[in-house]
Amino acid sequence: MENRVSICGVGFDRVTAKEAKNRLFRALSGKKPPLSLYTPNPEIVELACRDPELSRILNEAGLSVADGVGVIRAARMLGDPLPERIPGVELGEAMLAFCAEDGEALPVFFLGGKPGIAEKAAERMREKYPGLSVAGTADGYFDEAKSPEVAGRVASSGAVLLFVCLGAPKQEKWIAAHRAKMPGVRVFAALGGSLDVYAGALRRAPRIFCRFGLEWLWRVIRQPSRIRRLFAVPAFLRRVRREKRRQKRGD
Repeated sequence: MENRVSICGVGFDRVTAKEAKNRLFRALSGKKPPLSLYTPNPEIVELACRDPELSRILNEAGLSVADGVGVIRAARMLGDPLPERIPGVELGEAMLAFCAEDGEALPVFFLGGKPGIAEKAAERMREKYPGLSVAGTADGYFDEAKSPEVAGRVASSGAVLLFVCLGAPKQEKWIAAHRAKMPGVRVFAALGGSLDVYAGALRRAPRIFCRFGLEWLWRVIRQPSRIRRLFAVPAFLRRVRREKRRQKRGD
């Protein structure tokens, strides 16, 4: 796809946060075709390098943005920088604010999280954005056999914006496998732990952490079980360095 930066075979749109939001708003309003929003970080890129199906899905995204300082640094190392880091949780909230302006015309469905999280997120977001119409909610504790039923609930709800917060790579693969069953949805947003943030179950990193690209450290402090995910980062950086060496050799 044109105007994308390739990092280890995974494409990222060369857009600012403002440009990304405008593209999403046009899709939500029906002025542009429906799209899937993915936000790969170094861990997801490393997974994609070992999973051709995931790599294909990520590269078919209508919008792919860098939600991770590691991706921004990798693009710079490869000599093809991205404009800025774009946190998925912020894109998600911008879409909620946009949908609230149109109320019933742009309903939202929250899918994912532990039981009760999607409902709490809906409650808090309706309080924050009084015009927001939440068409439905469902937790992320279902197996593949239940997926057609879940997709059917979304389709019948009338939602035009679907948050799929199942964690990577499950959420990206779920969207790719089932989006055709939900023709009314205009934006499929794979946004990981965003519902936990919206529900108040997980605090975002303090501004000082965000300023220096240390949100990953804040998440590890708050959720020590995430530390094993950090092992993917050195592998990702080694892969980026190998790609840079290949560039220099002209391979």
